[in-house]
Amino acid sequence: MTLNQWNDEIIILELLDEPDFSEDTDALLANVRNNEMCPNVVVDLQKVSNLNSSNLGALIEIKKLLQAKNKRMIICNISDSIWSTMLATGLDQVFEFIENTMVALASLTFEE
Repeated sequence: MTLNQWNDEIIILELLDEPDFSEDTDALLANVRNNEMCPNVVVDLQKVSNLNSSNLGALIEIKKLLQAKNKRMIICNISDSIWSTMLATGLDQVFEFIENTMVALASLTFEE
């Protein structure tokens, strides 16, 4: 499992390609749905080489659930090919992107 609790307020989800991607996003979805006080989420895509429509749908669902609870989801460490997918689908306007995990953690930590 690549779901790491950074602190009480932040979870880091380090995703891998399928089938691990779906298993890990399902685990995070369950966590967010069942936890009223869910944390902010940093999604690290460093080890993901491509995204399919199911992967994108899972990320959108996680973002919607978190947004409804006034929490943030930041995507970081994306490759050029994934960035191209985000641009082509218009999701570059939907998700929040930050260069790397440490900057994303700093952004969430100093926001509070």
